[in-house]
Amino acid sequence: MGSVSRPASLAAALVILLGATAASCGDDDPDVALGSVSRTTVAEVVDAPAAVTAKSAATLSAPADGTLAEMRVAPGDQVRKGQVLAIIDSPGSESRLRQAKQALDAARRAGGGFGGGVNLSGVQKETDKAAAAAFAAARKAAGKITDPTARAALLTHVDSAERQYEVAARAAGQAVRAVQRGVAGISSAMSALSAAQRLQAQQAYDLAKSTVDALTLRAPIPGIVQYGGASTSSSAASALGALSALGGAAAPSLGGAPADSQPGVDVAIPVGGQVRAGTAVLTVVDTSALGLVAEVDETDVLLVQPGQNATVELDAATGATYTAGVRSVDVLPTSSARGGVAYRVRLALGTGEYADGRDAPAPRPGMSAVVHLQVRQADDAVAVPAAAVFSADGRDAVWVVRDGRAERVDVTVGVQGADLVQIVSGVEAGQRVVVRGTDLVTSGQEFP
Repeated sequence: MGSVSRPASLAAALVILLGATAASCGDDDPDVALGSVSRTTVAEVVDAPAAVTAKSAATLSAPADGTLAEMRVAPGDQVRKGQVLAIIDSPGSESRLRQAKQALDAARRAGGGFGGGVNLSGVQKETDKAAAAAFAAARKAAGKITDPTARAALLTHVDSAERQYEVAARAAGQAVRAVQRGVAGISSAMSALSAAQRLQAQQAYDLAKSTVDALTLRAPIPGIVQYGGASTSSSAASALGALSALGGAAAPSLGGAPADSQPGVDVAIPVGGQVRAGTAVLTVVDTSALGLVAEVDETDVLLVQPGQNATVELDAATGATYTAGVRSVDVLPTSSARGGVAYRVRLALGTGEYADGRDAPAPRPGMSAVVHLQVRQADDAVAVPAAAVFSADGRDAVWVVRDGRAERVDVTVGVQGADLVQIVSGVEAGQRVVVRGTDLVTSGQEFP
């Protein structure tokens, strides 16, 4: 019947359900007990392991080899989107930008003029080779940026620039071939090649400048700063790998190589320290809205729907209960931490309190939790204790005691709680049923 649990209120209802009607069946069968079918509320709750998630998070890394020139924030600082957090000094990147600027200036000064006897095919090949090298270098630099927004923006820029150059290169190639066939003048080919060279030089400059601009690390989101990258080595790693904004937008990934650090050392990378391209310098975490990512087993996930309520228990806040609500259920599965197939359920996390009414502390992203998802509820339902229902000949059944004798009655089960089960048909409120020791009862057995 799935992984279910019951709130204390329904456990109390179970005590009332048995109440004065629960009785031993004599000295011969001390392990068999009777109870009465009653009407009460039955709720089905699915339990699932989970991890607390931030609204979003982004790790900022060095886009190129160099040194950490400035660190303008400290761990725990609240920063705004776009705020400058650190600056990387990369002489290599600055040098490539200067070379690209010189090449661009030279291409502009050339203005389409080539010396006599120029090898047009050779010029085209050299231009294509330079363009390919610039695009490859830009893609390599982009691949080492851990902030997905900045990485995606640079890659988009590279793709767009490459498409533009391919158009210009095709036009130049067609003009060169036309000259070679004797159907066009050399001036048209020189003009097309010059345009391709200028475009290549401009794009090489723009891409080099993008890398230099990325040396100034800016906060892509508002949030709290911590040094280095984000570690996902806990048991909640799979959930943390799916951090998502509660508003439905995809959150930046926490991926990237964390900066090396030693126990007892506060700063992973000191100002003036060397960094390599891709080294995580700091991470910004937006905790303005906390959520949960729960792993629900495939046997239970079809019962989970957006909008359902849940309660949450955290390992870090023993005795506290938090509220939550289901926001979405993933379509594709993931490997369950318990083995088998599971689906990620994303929830908005509310406030919590202790049993004595005190406010519970705000959790931190990555904390382990157990989510109790209330998937179904039946009010004023005909119900029996879960132990009263057993399987016989492929059907659910209960032992009903009529005129002092046990009679097996097939039943249709509805909402299934851990303690109580709704009976849709088969028995009525007020009837006596065996609620313990059903495997010890035989048809026709007498009961007082």
